Amino acid sequence: MRAAAFSFRYRGAASVIRVCLVAAVFCVAASFTFAQSDGSRKKHDAYAPLQNVPARARARKNPLAGDAREAQAGGKLFEQHCAECHGPKAGGTRNGPSLLAEPVAQATPGTLFWILTNGVVWHGMPVWSKLPEPERWQIVTFLQSLRPAASAPEPPGESGSR
Repeated sequence: MRAAAFSFRYRGAASVIRVCLVAAVFCVAASFTFAQSDGSRKKHDAYAPLQNVPARARARKNPLAGDAREAQAGGKLFEQHCAECHGPKAGGTRNGPSLLAEPVAQATPGTLFWILTNGVVWHGMPVWSKLPEPERWQIVTFLQSLRPAASAPEPPGESGSR
C-alpha cells in the first residue's frame, strides 16, 4: 500500500508540474504575442487620432497662418515641448511619430490644434491645454511651415489656371 501511495503522490506531483509548465509556456507565448501586436498597433495607428477630431475643431482656421515670425517662435516652442518625442526636426523617434508624414501634412490647422490641446493619452501624447492658446497656434504654424510645397493646400480657384 505504501508503494502505491508513493506512486500516486509522484504521479500527482508530476501532473501538477506538467500543468504549471504548460501554463508558463502559454503565458510567455501570450505575452510575447501581445507585446508584438501592441507594438505594431502603435506604429500602425499612430495617425488614426487625426481622423477622430470633431468636425467643428477640424474647421478652425489658424489665426497665425503664413506668418514667418510666428512659425519661428513655434519652432522654439517645439524644441522646448515636442522635440523630445517627435525629434528635433519633427521626423519622429521611438517615442513619437513623424510630424512630417503625409497624414499630418494633410491635416487641417484645426485638427493639429485640437490634437495639441487635447493630446492622445493612449498613444503617449500629453495634453498641452495649459500652454497658452497663442503658443499652441505658433506650434501649429511651425508644423505647417514644414510641409512640402506639394502638400500645402492650394488656394481656391488656382488649379488649372495655366
